[in-house]
Amino acid sequence: MIPPARPDLGPEEEAAVVEVLRSGMIAGGRKVAEFEARWAEFCGAKHALAMSNGTTALMSIFAGLALGPGDEVITVAHTFNATVSSILYTGASPVFVDIEPDTYLMDAGRIEAAITPRTRAVCPVSLFGVVADMDAIQAIADRHGLAVVEDACQAHGAMYRGRRAGSFGYAAFSLYGTKNMTTGEGGFVNTNDDRLAEWIKLYRNQGMAQRYHHDILGYNFRMTDIAAAIGLVQLDKLERNTARRQAIAKRYEDAFADLPVKLPVCPEGRTHVYHQYTISVGPDRDTIVDEMREAGVMCGVYYPIPCHKAPYVLELGIEADLPVTDAAAATSMSLPMYPGLTEAEQDQVIASLRASVGRHAVVAAEPRS
Repeated sequence: MIPPARPDLGPEEEAAVVEVLRSGMIAGGRKVAEFEARWAEFCGAKHALAMSNGTTALMSIFAGLALGPGDEVITVAHTFNATVSSILYTGASPVFVDIEPDTYLMDAGRIEAAITPRTRAVCPVSLFGVVADMDAIQAIADRHGLAVVEDACQAHGAMYRGRRAGSFGYAAFSLYGTKNMTTGEGGFVNTNDDRLAEWIKLYRNQGMAQRYHHDILGYNFRMTDIAAAIGLVQLDKLERNTARRQAIAKRYEDAFADLPVKLPVCPEGRTHVYHQYTISVGPDRDTIVDEMREAGVMCGVYYPIPCHKAPYVLELGIEADLPVTDAAAATSMSLPMYPGLTEAEQDQVIASLRASVGRHAVVAAEPRS
């Protein structure tokens, strides 16, 4: 069975972990500091703070911005739950806007209509490996005095007009096992804000700058040296593996150009790092996914229940009319995408999709705007 994702882990990562284990310094050591410095340099950010996972990275940013009950954050519902739960964690409320039908990214043209006197921040999601339209979003935020927090958890190394994801002010990354680079679990906060960086250093470390001196209410959101050692090797591989993902995506694009499906779109001035290769296949999506599984190919569906329809969100009385998001949730699917996907496996993916789409030849419906 071809899985939807597989981490690129090998003897280099094993050796790095063994080195840390033998050093006796498995937490709070030099590897975390080195990983932070290298990630900040790679992204072009002033600070990169290693975290226990991407969710705690987002939570810490929103907490550091002092969000609380009554505050609002404009975001999207076509995303992983952590984008929304991290806002709710502070007591603030998400306000959902719809996405662009071709990129699945926040539709910047819908932001201003969602701004109220309670709005404190905008949280675009750089989904599937493409950076959101940060210039347009930042311009709107600047006009209204809002913070911009980029959920870059799926955009490691992606470029936007010469800048990398995570270089636009406040950003969170995930290093979960399926991400383009992984530490198993882990994450980063990127920021150019000295005050926020110093606050998060306390917050992630039980509120301590000095051992047993708890200056603020904090938590254990730290990364271990074991994870950082893996991450340093993964960072060395990132650009090579991005090129592999892009080559696989080009093969898919060429193979599916004549099919009645919607292929990934990367706007001019941006690069796609293909965390996922997501296509829209129309109303028979679930049947196509099932048929491909029967043919030995596991595909992903991200995300079948958009956040604005999650039961716990509805129970809070948060409602939104998001027809483009709803259409994406009902018709999109993601094909296997990882650097180690062999040519034979690619052939199998291509053949099984072509066969299944051929049996369900309905042009992917354009979502209503």
